[in-house]
Amino acid sequence: MACAQKVFSRVFLNNSLLTTSRCISMSASRRAEQAIDKLKEENPFYSKYAGKIAKLQQTSAEEFLDRVERVVNPIKDGRSQARSYSELLNPKKELQAKEQGEIPHKKLSDIMKLELLADKSAEEVAQIWLEYHKTKEALAATLTTTQYETLMSRAKEHPVFLLPLPRSEGFEFIMLQFSANTVHFTPLLAYQVHHENAPECLTLVHYTEVEDKGLVLMRGEYDSKVLTAQEAQCLANELQMFYLKADENKLRLLETFTRKPDEFKHMDLIKEVENIQLA
Repeated sequence: MACAQKVFSRVFLNNSLLTTSRCISMSASRRAEQAIDKLKEENPFYSKYAGKIAKLQQTSAEEFLDRVERVVNPIKDGRSQARSYSELLNPKKELQAKEQGEIPHKKLSDIMKLELLADKSAEEVAQIWLEYHKTKEALAATLTTTQYETLMSRAKEHPVFLLPLPRSEGFEFIMLQFSANTVHFTPLLAYQVHHENAPECLTLVHYTEVEDKGLVLMRGEYDSKVLTAQEAQCLANELQMFYLKADENKLRLLETFTRKPDEFKHMDLIKEVENIQLA
């Protein structure tokens, strides 16, 4: 996790996404104002989160600066200042020491009775899964076990990445991170400002309980205040484009982001998806 945060922080720095001056002579309030001005200048999506940012700045300028500090300096005193993602959209809280390990696999039995699928074929299970979600505000899809193995193999090499989401005014960068059988997505600006308290806007869970049928079930839950159903589906599609397809350009971007963050360019990422149109 610390390694992933280090790579991600270096990408921030080398693309000038977020900088702040820590002059001793400056008051905390003034330094917070400068950090806000920088966000306004460099991130076109600042206005979307302006209210929450302003509230945090007014409540505690020192806390605001501390969160900025943890974005640009994820390792302090030899220890990571990051954390694992919590459950989808729940308020963030302090984790007890015994809970700070990797988030466990979510289980298919939490959604449906597995015994009902025992005598079903892969095609029947897939149909049941997709039909079940037609009336739900959630994404649903199926993968073959081969596709899932490819996905997880690349996830081990590239556990953190950015995806550009098409918006009417351009593109908004969304950060993704793999943890166990789950992929967490959060707006980059929200991560920059709130860091470990940034809520996920989309979570994709891959259920492997029916792998013996050659099938893996995917379910996606999204925050409708941040994403539309079409935008959530777009992010899921982009994930497949980078982590499942044998596309040389996309694989090169993954490698650059992970191995050579100094050379990573956001515009190269946008070029790979700029032809995507939301339905």
